[in-house]
Amino acid sequence: MSQTVRTRPAGSERPLSEAYDTALLDLDGVVYAGGSAIAYAVESLGTARAGGMHLAYVTNNALRTPDTVAAHLTELGVPTEESDVITSAQAVARLISEQVPAGARVLVIGGDGLRVALRERGLEPVESAEDEPVAVVQGYGGPELPWGRFAEACYAIARGVPWFASNTDLTIPSARGIAPGNGAAVEVVRIATGAEPQVAGKPLPPMHRETILRTGAVRPLVVGDRLDTDIEGAFNGEVDSLLVLTGVTDGAQLLAAPPEHRPTYVDADLRGMLTGQPEVVAEGDGFRCGGWTAVAGREQLELEGDGGALDGLRALCGAAWTAAGDGTCGLDGGKALARLGL
Repeated sequence: MSQTVRTRPAGSERPLSEAYDTALLDLDGVVYAGGSAIAYAVESLGTARAGGMHLAYVTNNALRTPDTVAAHLTELGVPTEESDVITSAQAVARLISEQVPAGARVLVIGGDGLRVALRERGLEPVESAEDEPVAVVQGYGGPELPWGRFAEACYAIARGVPWFASNTDLTIPSARGIAPGNGAAVEVVRIATGAEPQVAGKPLPPMHRETILRTGAVRPLVVGDRLDTDIEGAFNGEVDSLLVLTGVTDGAQLLAAPPEHRPTYVDADLRGMLTGQPEVVAEGDGFRCGGWTAVAGREQLELEGDGGALDGLRALCGAAWTAAGDGTCGLDGGKALARLGL
């Protein structure tokens, strides 16, 4: 896919909640972490919704069903209908249904989210390779998923049964820190079988297609905390994105982002949906945002001025991404980020 290489974060005179009709929000690291709401999330989402923005929640986590996710969000103070939740389980179930006969048996390595999504597509979830499945689907099954489930997948795949994965995120946020995600479990089966799964979740097209089909979004804004899923998914879907710094991405990773990982907008948290976004302006050899000017030096990124930390980060993105072109910036931004407290 040919796209213009982004060399700086974009500006917006209008609040993002007015400039876009639908927010496609990631959950872990954006709306909540470890089951608790992230600071400012509930209030910001309520204000965006009251202003007419459609809110949809798009998650690669295939463990929980949409109604369970909706109930959790509602309990946190974010009123949500089941139809507002789109999961990678739904995306992979549609992908499988397009390749196997109606009513076919599918071996499930994962949780209830996969089983519900398969039944929605008229497929029959089964638990053993001896149940004669025509496909294997693997999704996050939680920390208690028995090791023997991976063996069942391997037995079926060895017989030539096609293998599907809801997503391949290597990690997942938890209340105690970063834990292994479905991608780590997929690696177990890949190593044992030498096979490659068809993957549906972010950042791949099946997930974006599922999201647009279910939301009817015309001008969507992807809101996420991960460069390699949320932002790359927006890039692949050719839609705009907002990166919030409440999850796994830090300033150094953002400055080093290749083109497919560069968000349209950057903000601290979901309050960024309710405001305009400042322009990053090319000025001489550098880039200015607010009171900060950033320049790409010979060995490091240099920052002068003062003001809000996010403005400084946006200016640094302009300098780093322009220096990198269609690659990755190798200049040291540590000193500049430390000055911003990032």
